[in-house]
Amino acid sequence: METGTVLFEITKPPAPERPPGEKKDLDPNGGRFVRYQFTPAFLQLRQVGATVEFTVGDMPINNFRMIERHYFREQLLKSFDFEFGFCMPSSKNTCEHIYEFPPLSEDIMSEMILHPYKTQSDSFYFVDNKLVMHNKADYSYSGSP
Repeated sequence: METGTVLFEITKPPAPERPPGEKKDLDPNGGRFVRYQFTPAFLQLRQVGATVEFTVGDMPINNFRMIERHYFREQLLKSFDFEFGFCMPSSKNTCEHIYEFPPLSEDIMSEMILHPYKTQSDSFYFVDNKLVMHNKADYSYSGSP
């Protein structure tokens, strides 16, 4: 946040073009998992901003909310709760989340570096208090794939 450095960028791939009438064989959960690779220095950060862009279909969205939980080996590290509120139909929206990271002990950080992808997160998206989407991610802080 302080330096304005972009650490990563994810974009949704364009939908493949299909001939008219061709049946879609798309996985409904495709794109709902992200794998992040960072260097150990990432664990020293205290605050990170994430800009999210999304579009809304034909219906308005009321009480749009995201709850995100980060774990290392089943141990909850931090829970985030972001409220988007009302979103107009047929709109393109951008919002920035500010993640305040909890202080981690040197031992936990060492374990997270030594065990890539054992740090995971779940993102739950709600509209009017009903779950509408669940994304998962895992993280490596070893600096390599």
